[in-house]
Amino acid sequence: MTLALDQAMAGFAPELPLAVAFSGGADSTALLLACAERWPGQVAAIHVHHGLQDAANDFEQQCTALCQRLGVPLAVQRVDARAAPRQSPEDAARNARYQCIEATALTGIAGLAIKSIALAQHADDQVETLLLALSRGAGVAGLASMPAHWQAAGLHWYRPLLRVPGAQLRHWLRARRQSWVEDPSNQDPHFTRNRIRAQLLPALEAAFPAFRDTFARSAAHAAQASELLQELAVQDLAQVGSPPRIAALQQLGRARQANVLRHWLRQAHHTTPSAAQLQALLVQIDACRTRGHQIHLKAGRGTVVREGDVLRWYNP
Repeated sequence: MTLALDQAMAGFAPELPLAVAFSGGADSTALLLACAERWPGQVAAIHVHHGLQDAANDFEQQCTALCQRLGVPLAVQRVDARAAPRQSPEDAARNARYQCIEATALTGIAGLAIKSIALAQHADDQVETLLLALSRGAGVAGLASMPAHWQAAGLHWYRPLLRVPGAQLRHWLRARRQSWVEDPSNQDPHFTRNRIRAQLLPALEAAFPAFRDTFARSAAHAAQASELLQELAVQDLAQVGSPPRIAALQQLGRARQANVLRHWLRQAHHTTPSAAQLQALLVQIDACRTRGHQIHLKAGRGTVVREGDVLRWYNP
């Protein structure tokens, strides 16, 4: 079932000190207030100034004022979040934000040696992420959506509000007479997430009132399946080798071949093949029964080539 903010916070037990990623919007405002009240003196805030819109300075002023009132140290960082060619503005801003949050936390804030970071994504954000993954034909890793906890760069990352609807966060803030800032870009229909929020979520609410809970369960099932596939891929890669031996790959079924090849390319070469690229590679592996059979196929950012008895990947 969906949770109220107080219920979600009761089950949130991060390693302290904790930094909250604080935009000044309703979601991160509610999270910062709840954390600061629960762990006074052990919470800091990080505000990333993207500089992408005129209201950015207003966001910073709102964050500064609230943190001063709460006695919470605030680190404000400015980043260049402009998108690279063929990169979506949303991806560019998100990547810049996460890198900045990580770097800031690792250096410490006002004498606090940060061990955990809290992000304010909530139940509606999780639904939007799942719907986006479905629209792209994602596999189970994508359908798993956003994890509630993970570790990276020696830090614990948490999303404690993933079971809390956004409307409940706003209700909680209004009851406390706490203001927040509204990001004007949240109303821009050019962004897919905004169209999902404005058009699909109300329809889902009307047709399936418990959709947040059921979608969360589906994402959890996908996360479990993704974990099992990862474990199997590690085992299979140990058997076929890195680089993979063609004869050993041919002993596996198609699904396991695809799983281990995808894992090999990600783990060894930090690239991900498209579904079409992977399917073409599987066809060639199956047909590779003679010494003269050549394989030279695009895979991710590079090319998979047969060299003797193994497959190798090159990035020209």
